[in-house]
Amino acid sequence: MTNRSKGLFMVSFGASMWGGSGVAGQYLLQDCGFSTEWLVVSRMILSGIILLLADRLIYRKSLFSIWHDRKDAWEVLLFAVFGMLAVQYTYFACIKHGNAAAATVLQYLMPVFIIIYITLSTRKLPRLIEIICVFMAMTGTFLLVTHGRLDYLSISPTAIFWGLLSAVAAAFYTVQPKRLIRKWRAPLIIGWGMLIGGIMLMPINPPWQFTGNWTIGTGLIYTYIIIFGTVLAFGCYLGSIKHIQPSEASILGSLEPLSAIILSILFLNTSFGLIDIIGTVLIIGTVFLLAHK
Repeated sequence: MTNRSKGLFMVSFGASMWGGSGVAGQYLLQDCGFSTEWLVVSRMILSGIILLLADRLIYRKSLFSIWHDRKDAWEVLLFAVFGMLAVQYTYFACIKHGNAAAATVLQYLMPVFIIIYITLSTRKLPRLIEIICVFMAMTGTFLLVTHGRLDYLSISPTAIFWGLLSAVAAAFYTVQPKRLIRKWRAPLIIGWGMLIGGIMLMPINPPWQFTGNWTIGTGLIYTYIIIFGTVLAFGCYLGSIKHIQPSEASILGSLEPLSAIILSILFLNTSFGLIDIIGTVLIIGTVFLLAHK
């Protein structure tokens, strides 16, 4: 497997795990009474600790060496606050003031912000295939989460504000840590980013202040969210940018709503119509276009 193929597989797998995490999170939040703030804080802190421990076991290197370089330390802090924490908080704030469909659509403006940034920083026009894939991904995502109904979103100005910030934050955490991940290691950067971001959110809802219905079933679902929906998903997604461009990673990240739709059909009895099929074809089409560029 070439490095490029490896990168494409990693980002696709990570996005799919994100989709499954969204379905699992919806069940915990809506049916089991879990607090959104508690779920975000706990998943970031636990995932950060797991990633740092895994990095130590796999690479046998110090976890604190990165803090010896002032530039690297500063960039890790920026990534933790304006990347990891920002994208989590703004996404759920958009859901709070609007709905999950609106939050997903607005967040998937991320490729637009990334390509604008790359265009300005390199002073080169985006490639035609990038423009086509961005259009296909955004159109497919819109169709999947709205079923093609313009009146379905009911977006308030506050929700639009948080949704746009969510897209910017998602673009930031895709592009910003690329140098750090290449210099160090993806688990190290992501682990510190999650741990610090979770700690920054603790004053709002400490992890020991739990509300909800905790059972064996919810415990297993919560474990899935931590291991697969967070640790492996973020690790694969951000690790992939060592092998592919950030704009490609953001475009293939549109597989997240696709996996969420499929899992919703299987576990939540969600209907799947013609509009959903069209959205699915558009999103999967971006994978083939990028893989055969």
